[in-house]
Amino acid sequence: MKNTFYLLLATLIILSCHTRNNAVTSKREYSFLKDSLHIEKQLEKNKLPGFSFVVFENYKIVYSDQWGVKSMGSKENIDENTAFSTASISKPITALLCHILEEKGLINLNEPIDKYLKRWHLPKSKFTENNSPTWKQFFNHTAGTSQGGFEDHYEGETIPTIKQSLLGQIPRYDKEIEFLFTPGTNFEYSGGGYVIVQMALEDTLNKSIAELAQEYIFSPLGMKNTTMIQPNEKGFPSNTALVHDKDGKVIRTGLPITPQVGASGMWSTPTDLAKLSIEIQNALRNKNNKVISHNVAKKITEVTTLKNAVGGWSYGWQKSFGYNNYDWFSCNGSNTGVGGNVLASMTDGNGMVYLANGEKPNRFPVMNNTRVKVLTLMNWDKATQEDIQPIPADLKEKLVGTYNDFLYGQGMETKIVEKNNRLYVESMLLDFLKGKNENELLYLKNGTFKIVDYPNVLKFDFSNGKVNAVALTRGSMKTEVQITKK
Repeated sequence: MKNTFYLLLATLIILSCHTRNNAVTSKREYSFLKDSLHIEKQLEKNKLPGFSFVVFENYKIVYSDQWGVKSMGSKENIDENTAFSTASISKPITALLCHILEEKGLINLNEPIDKYLKRWHLPKSKFTENNSPTWKQFFNHTAGTSQGGFEDHYEGETIPTIKQSLLGQIPRYDKEIEFLFTPGTNFEYSGGGYVIVQMALEDTLNKSIAELAQEYIFSPLGMKNTTMIQPNEKGFPSNTALVHDKDGKVIRTGLPITPQVGASGMWSTPTDLAKLSIEIQNALRNKNNKVISHNVAKKITEVTTLKNAVGGWSYGWQKSFGYNNYDWFSCNGSNTGVGGNVLASMTDGNGMVYLANGEKPNRFPVMNNTRVKVLTLMNWDKATQEDIQPIPADLKEKLVGTYNDFLYGQGMETKIVEKNNRLYVESMLLDFLKGKNENELLYLKNGTFKIVDYPNVLKFDFSNGKVNAVALTRGSMKTEVQITKK
């Protein structure tokens, strides 16, 4: 059950040696973060080699700290410039790159992606005969492709090409990538879809995705410790955190090689990822943005799919959370022995980034505790504008019960319970994400419901005198989920 829980959380979604404190000078004093987080004790308790962390507020980095070591073998301390493998955090950067290139007139993201491919073409499928997928459908995982994730490679191995990857000539897959449904009709998380995007970019512009990202994103934003170059290639950084297994031992060489760069091959630091997040936040308010336009920022952060999409997804970013009444764009990265998260508010310029070089059981408790505490300590509480009314007694009676997961679709039971004449929603995921296993269910005057810290509006179907389904809505997006009461 524990391993299953970690696997589900990785979709969302998803330190024993302290180096130095780099708190940024500001009107507000942020030393309380270090004093409250107790990262050193957490690292020792969870056998996590290293942890790097940044907080930003009001569009500025206000706190940066690093703990632990790059490698348990060397005892060399992690510093602010130590790059980690970011895993799937690569995906929203790939989507951003494509939108920037479209704005420059180099590609058209509304066109079928197959016309941009040269080394390989999409496999024939009954699902795509009359509906060839566009670039955008790969960004939000609605293209229908298989191949969720990939196995890492290390120096000394034969590194497959991305064509071999798509053909299924790699560990974990034994057949060519395929379509599972008609593009645009459902959601299936697909790293393979981003490999197709990578190939289309490289085939069309005759440059590697690493070169394109460096030219259009990393260099202009001053992301000096970020690259899509791989450990077996010239120019790979020397200041890096090695990956570790659950026992705290370095895995192989410690430097995973990822040919599927667009899906999971980027290396970066929390500071650089915070710079990128703040640039997007500035672009959203159309102020102080230097590289990303207001139009591109809106496109890459708006919710574009809800159906089976783990609470919501944009063209690259996950949109599943409603912490402290804010709307957030986020991405969880999780590879073997390394992972982290970017969490940034759509308004007010708040957020955090953390990266850790340990396996899921080692890093998840530290990451989770850090996120929950920071969200509490920073007082990022946005006033709600909801028009709330009391829940009628008959509706309470119908709603109370244990259900299948109608919030995130991850298979964990969800409960609606009554306490002190109020209704609360309980879920293992809500417990993990916010640190409390109860979030109040509010009844709005238009007949819909809102759960504190969950971003989608709910409208329950009470036909036949019981709850049969719930419609989830975010802006113009809507999906219906069938409810099974246990």
